[in-house]
Formats: sequence, C-alpha cells, structure tokens
Amino acid sequence: MAISAADVKTLRDKTGAGMMECKKALVESDGDFAKAEKILKELGLAAAAKRSGRATNEGRVFTLVSDSRAAILELGCETDFVARNKEFIESGENIIRKISEDGLNEKTPELDALVTEVVSKIKENITIARFKTLSVADDELAVDYIHGEGNIGVLVKFGLEKPELSDNSRVKEFTFDIALHIAAYNPLYLDKDAVDPAYLKEQEDIFTAQAKNLDKPDNVVQGIVKGKLNKHLAEICLLNQGFVKEEKKSVSQVMDEVSKEAGGKITIKEYVYYAVGAE
Repeated sequence: MAISAADVKTLRDKTGAGMMECKKALVESDGDFAKAEKILKELGLAAAAKRSGRATNEGRVFTLVSDSRAAILELGCETDFVARNKEFIESGENIIRKISEDGLNEKTPELDALVTEVVSKIKENITIARFKTLSVADDELAVDYIHGEGNIGVLVKFGLEKPELSDNSRVKEFTFDIALHIAAYNPLYLDKDAVDPAYLKEQEDIFTAQAKNLDKPDNVVQGIVKGKLNKHLAEICLLNQGFVKEEKKSVSQVMDEVSKEAGGKITIKEYVYYAVGAE
C-alpha cells in the first residue's frame, strides 16, 4: 500500500526515529502504526546494543526534590552537543522522575527501557552513570543546586529541630548557600568523624615527622601538629571549611549562628556531590 508523507511524519513525531526508518517500518507493517512502532522499537534495541560500547564522558546532572524524597542523577552521553540537546534533557528529567517516584537506588529494567528509548531517538550511546535517592522526613529539609549547564549537581539533607524552620527565610538562604558551597569546594567529608581514623593517624605521623625536623621542644611540636591537622581538616571536611560567603568563619560556626537567629537547631545530615565524568 502507498505510504503518505503525513503518515511518515506522524510516526516520526511519535517515536523520534528517522524519516527513512519510519517509512520502511510502515511499508513492512502495511501501514499499521502499532506494528510499525513495534518494529522501530526492535530496531532501537539493536541500535542501542551496537552503541553501548562507546565512551560516555559527557553528560548532565539532574536533581529533583519533593516533600518526601530528593534524587540526583548523572546521565552520560558521548558529546557535549547532545548534553545540551532538548530531547536529552527531557529524557533525563523523565528518568529522574521515575527514580524519585519509586525511591530507587539501583538500576531496574524500567530504567534500562527509558535509556534505550533515548538512544533510539538521539542515535548516541546514553548511560545512567550513577544516581541516588534520599528520604526526607517532616523534620528534614532537602536542597538541590545545579551549576552551569548541569556539569555539577548537589543534594543536601538538613535536620531541623522544628519542621517550621523550613519556611524561615534565613534558613532558606543558608541551606541554599550550603549547596552552593559544596558545588564550589567539593568537600570530601562532612566532618572529622566521617574521616577514616587510619588516614588521620597517617597524616598526624607525617606532620609530626615534619615538626620534629624543626628541633623544637615536644610541647611546641604537639602544637604545630595540632595546627597542621586542623588546617587539613578545614580543607577536606565541610563543617570545618571556611563558609563560602564568609570565609573567616567555618560552616559549623555560621550554621550555629543561623540556628540561633531562626530559633531552632539546624544540622547537615548528608550531602551528595556529582560532577560529570568524575568518579
């Protein structure tokens, strides 16, 4: 049967497949749109398998925060051009919505199917590089931040002494600034307690050996080592770092000040930092 250009366009708009692929599928299915769509999906699966070995060093980070969950996703692709593509962005938003709705922290067949659908439309290898979902209770607040065109994304979960603190303007400003701070400084740990004790002992031994070379009394050596260790913690631990908007004060100090102003204690419970292409 004759296949009209309008029919080809209708199928293309629905599936995102190329014009020639749509025409071939309609011819093969004798104009049956459902069968033609099935043929294109099968072709898309084959194409996705062929592309799956290609490196995906580019991509975009997506975040989504709701009342009870916060999710972050790094979706990888082959080129920065595709990372800015409207269909790629819309697909990433669909995928993270699914992740958030189902509270996922591991890949599922449904997620794989969504990725395959993107590959069939964009004609480039697309991968879910990593993702995470955080639960958010009534006395918690989740804040997200995306830097630039999605090359860096951050989620932060705060604990609130009183749920109503989430509506406080000073708290809102501070919590957003913390997400921005993490995007800028990428702290390796939340605080000293999160650092491997073996690593801290190793650093202490190094600083001690360096200080002893100065031929100073033991009490002076101990003071030097303590100072060096505190300085190192201020480089790698979020709570010890100088606050992004007031570097002479630590994040912990500013958080205590904001807690006092707002009339209730605020704590940072957890954070996630994703940069495209990073481990």
